[in-house]
Amino acid sequence: MSGAARPLGRSAVICGIGSYVPPNLVTNDELSQHLDTSDAWIRSRTGIAERYVVSPGTATSDLAVEAGLRALKSASTEQVDAVVLATTTPDQPCPATAPQVAARLGLGQVAAFDVAAVCSGFLYGLASASGLIAAGLAERVLLVAADAFTTIINPEDRTTAVIFADGAGAVVLRAGSPDEPGAVGPLVLGSDGELSHLIEVPAGGSRQRSSETPPEPGDEYFRMVGRDTYRHAVERMTATSREAAELAGWRLADVDRFAAHQANARILDSVAERLGVPAERQLSNIEHVGNTGAASLPLLLSQAAADGRLTAGHRVLLTAFGGGLSWGAATLVWPEVQSV
Repeated sequence: MSGAARPLGRSAVICGIGSYVPPNLVTNDELSQHLDTSDAWIRSRTGIAERYVVSPGTATSDLAVEAGLRALKSASTEQVDAVVLATTTPDQPCPATAPQVAARLGLGQVAAFDVAAVCSGFLYGLASASGLIAAGLAERVLLVAADAFTTIINPEDRTTAVIFADGAGAVVLRAGSPDEPGAVGPLVLGSDGELSHLIEVPAGGSRQRSSETPPEPGDEYFRMVGRDTYRHAVERMTATSREAAELAGWRLADVDRFAAHQANARILDSVAERLGVPAERQLSNIEHVGNTGAASLPLLLSQAAADGRLTAGHRVLLTAFGGGLSWGAATLVWPEVQSV
C-alpha cells in the first residue's frame, strides 16, 4: 500500500541544486571491446550511448561532496541543519556515509544519515528531508543522492554493465509555505518486499554472513531480473504518478515537465505513453549518463535546469522505481533557481 503525505502549513522548498559526474567517460564502443555487445544493441535496448564511471579510488562520498558543494553554492548558503544521503553504494557498510559528507563540506556536527531505497532513493530522501523541516527539526536540509554503481556491477555482465553508471545530484531545501514555487508537493511512496529478489546484491549482508554456506561466485555483484523488473517499473511509476498528480489537484495535461528515474529508455517511453505525456514535456538524459541509481532524478533536474529545458514556473511530476521493491512520485512547481 502506498503512503501519501500532503504538505501542511510548513513545507520544504527547493532553493538550490547541483550535480556532478566523474570525468571518466565510457562509450558503448569501449564496452563492446570486452563484452559481447555493440553500440547498436545497447542503444536499441537501453537508449544509452555513453556513461561516466568512477576511477579507482573514487568513492560515493567523493561524488556526494562535489554535488553538495554545488547545491550549497546554488542556494547561496554555507550552512544547513541536516544532511540526508540517498545511496545504494555507501563508502562502507558501517558507518553511514552522510556524516563523512557533512564533515568534508565543513557543516559541523549536524544531523546526518543515509537513506537506502536504491533508485527510489531521491524521493525517499525528499520525504525524509521534508519531514525534518515540517516537524521543525531543521530550517535547511542538504539532500544528496549519489551512487558509484559501477563498483557493485559485474563488469562481465552485459545485462547490467551497459546500463549502470556513476554520478551525484543534490538539492538544498528550506522551510517555506506550500503555495510557493519550489515547495515539495504531495509525496507517494510504496514498497513490496516480497519481490526483493528482482533487484539485489545477494552477498555481503547479515543474511549471507550469518549462514554456514559460503556465497556463490558472483553473489557479491548487483543483479536484476530484467523482464519482471521492467513490468513492475512501468506499472508502479504509472500508478504513483497518477496518484501524486491527483493529490496535487493536477490533471496529467497540466504537467509541463515529466521527470522519471532514468532506468531504461523503453521503460521511460512506456510510462510516458500510459500517462499521455508528449515527448516535448519529457525530461531525459539517459543517452549521455546512463542509469545513475539514486542520483538519477536530481542529476536530471540539475542538467535540465542548466540547459533551459526546465525553467521557473514549470509544473513538474517526478517518479522513480528501484530495488526493495520501492517506488514513489511527487509534484512541485519549479522555482527560480540556478543549477551549478
